[in-house]
Amino acid sequence: MIGGARQPREDGPSPVPPSHQGCAIRSVRLQLPAQRGELRDRHEDGHHIHHLVWRLGPGVRVCSSAVLGGGIGPRAWILNAQVPGGYPRLDPDRHLAEIAASEGLTGPGAGLMTAADVAAYTTGHDGGVTATVTTGLGVRGWAASADVDCLPHRPGTVNIVLTLPAALSDAALVNAVATATEAKVQALLDAGLDCSGTPTDAVCVAAPEPGPDGGEPFAGPRSTWGARIARAVHTAVLAGARPARDLS
Repeated sequence: MIGGARQPREDGPSPVPPSHQGCAIRSVRLQLPAQRGELRDRHEDGHHIHHLVWRLGPGVRVCSSAVLGGGIGPRAWILNAQVPGGYPRLDPDRHLAEIAASEGLTGPGAGLMTAADVAAYTTGHDGGVTATVTTGLGVRGWAASADVDCLPHRPGTVNIVLTLPAALSDAALVNAVATATEAKVQALLDAGLDCSGTPTDAVCVAAPEPGPDGGEPFAGPRSTWGARIARAVHTAVLAGARPARDLS
């Protein structure tokens, strides 16, 4: 059963009482490389599934497209939670808040979901940048597709979480998301997949809050940090996409 948690700060998402029972959670791996993250597992509604937690602490801000805590701002944690295929709930933000509460996560955070096997995450590292990717490509296709209504309903989602030690300006944070997305598409093509991703792909970029200098101004693929982001994401997505290609 998901337990309660301490009260969050007023500016953060409020974990709510659980609506599901039987969600025992335990740690199965600690200290992912350079990420201060944990791979956790839980039993929820008869399913044994996993989630990844980054306990970022103070002084970090995140730019993300996350369903919970998306946008740009200070974030104390990131959660990437696996859910069963055919996910029945219509309140993913509430569900993520329940999992966060069970982990004792407080303050503002960012929460992602995927039907991919979170325990099969892949990583890429370059010059202090770490990319952690969970890869599900069951609903892959091209972004500019005319056949949106014809897509099969199968588990998908490529979730990318980036951590880096350099503070980025607002513009550079947005640029980092674009760079990560470009690198993802390049990796999918290099893996031999005819797609740009899935309709529900998400990205989180975590970096220190900028000081008086405003942070690094650029994160495009030819900037110092953007190039590192691109290489780390490409490595992680390629490693996750090759098995998906082999299963196609």
